[in-house]
Amino acid sequence: MRANQEPASALGSCLEGLQKTWQKKGSLAGLLNDWKVIAGPQLSSNCSPVSLQRGVLIIGASHPQWRQALLYNRPQLLAALKAAGHKVRVLKIQQHHPREYKTTDSELKVWARHPSRIDVHGIAKCNLCGNPSSAGELEIWGKCCFCKQKELKEKNN
Repeated sequence: MRANQEPASALGSCLEGLQKTWQKKGSLAGLLNDWKVIAGPQLSSNCSPVSLQRGVLIIGASHPQWRQALLYNRPQLLAALKAAGHKVRVLKIQQHHPREYKTTDSELKVWARHPSRIDVHGIAKCNLCGNPSSAGELEIWGKCCFCKQKELKEKNN
């Protein structure tokens, strides 16, 4: 060991140092640690801090609808970040595609009763074209999705 070299620190003190870094309010790690409390359960599971540099926080949204929610809630989110002790001056929001897509319960419920599912609603003949269609679509529109699409296209032209 060299004369000016300090002895190796114990693993416990290294872990304590890492824990302090995660609790530091000015760092991205500290912000990630507090994110679920600051943003709330729905926003935090679909949006996440990507970068924090010189008071500029970039938040990534997993879907355009969540990006829109962030844009609408920007002032409240910035106030919550400041109230939690994070030194954020500016919020920038961008589309961010996480590696793993998270499906919420509400999406599963919507899909479970979706009108185009023939395994749920059954099959029937379209009233206009006579082709087989989901009975759920026929119940809603009185025609299959292709006839409905054609009707909407004609309305817009």
